[in-house]
Amino acid sequence: MQRRMATLEDVARKAGVSQQTVSRVLNKPGVVSERTRDKVISAMQALLYVPNRSAQLLAGKSAPSIGLITASLTLHAPSQIAAAIKSHAIAHQLEVAIAMPAIVDYTSLQARLNEFRAQNIRGAIINLPLEGSVAEKLVSENPDICCLFLDISPETDVCCVRFDHLDGCSACIHHLWELGHRDFGLLAGPESSVSARMRLSSWRETLHRLGVSNAVTVFGDWSAASGWHNAFKLLHQYPKIGAIVVANDQMALGVLSALAQLNRNGSQAVSVTGYDDTADSLYFQPPLTTVAQDFNKLGKRAVELLIQLMADPQIRIRELLPTRLVIRQSTWPVAGHTGDDNAQLITQLKTLVKKL
Repeated sequence: MQRRMATLEDVARKAGVSQQTVSRVLNKPGVVSERTRDKVISAMQALLYVPNRSAQLLAGKSAPSIGLITASLTLHAPSQIAAAIKSHAIAHQLEVAIAMPAIVDYTSLQARLNEFRAQNIRGAIINLPLEGSVAEKLVSENPDICCLFLDISPETDVCCVRFDHLDGCSACIHHLWELGHRDFGLLAGPESSVSARMRLSSWRETLHRLGVSNAVTVFGDWSAASGWHNAFKLLHQYPKIGAIVVANDQMALGVLSALAQLNRNGSQAVSVTGYDDTADSLYFQPPLTTVAQDFNKLGKRAVELLIQLMADPQIRIRELLPTRLVIRQSTWPVAGHTGDDNAQLITQLKTLVKKL
């Protein structure tokens, strides 16, 4: 005899909540507390509950088709990427369900995927800096949901589309080197962030190839306030610093503010580079030299590639998008530096690297 399918009432009874709460978890999970959502999702899984989407459509509700798990949309990069994903999803007649977990760990991310599963979503874009082991476990434990990652290390064995951090970070260092800078301060993002660690590693690798081993490193939290505080910290630790390389534009804004407060101009000026090329960076004082990442292109490719992955879950997707150095007025040559001599040195170094 065919087993009776679980109903909304069955789920509500097992979870100890009202049917209205179960309905909210299915249609508007963001308005339900995390604890309640997890109870309802667990009940759905235990009962093998399948939402009645036909009934929802008859009621005038349309079901999202793909999911997005992202960092806080109060941050510039995640908000721009989310907007691009939503825009390009609409072009493919897809809706997007967005989840922003307060804690980025396996348990929390698995709960978000369970929510998507309950909404009959079978494809998810994950825009969080994840450890490789966590990303690989999510893919392994959720074979029915196609996952595409946007911010993981290149060694991770999962489907991804991401920016080339090495290319952008290397461009910053080489630009400053060609201006005559030899004393560097590095302001990285949080040590817990995979993307922050990748940028820091790329800076250090490029500096090492140029023969620089004394760059001072401090860590911020992506905010302008941490940029301001860490600028003072860097200059206190190493007063000779002539260039500060910063992991994002917001922290770079704080650095520029601190330097202005210290009257570091003229012969005492410090060059500053950022990362992201936010819309406001052109209007910083001075306008910020930074690395541009095309968030619209990332969103477009993420949607296109996820659609491909959902059509053929066995394909392997690993795509790298380029970055571009945007040179503005926050970087300038070291006093007395001659570009021609330096260009000759760079040529010699490149020749030496090719021989290694």
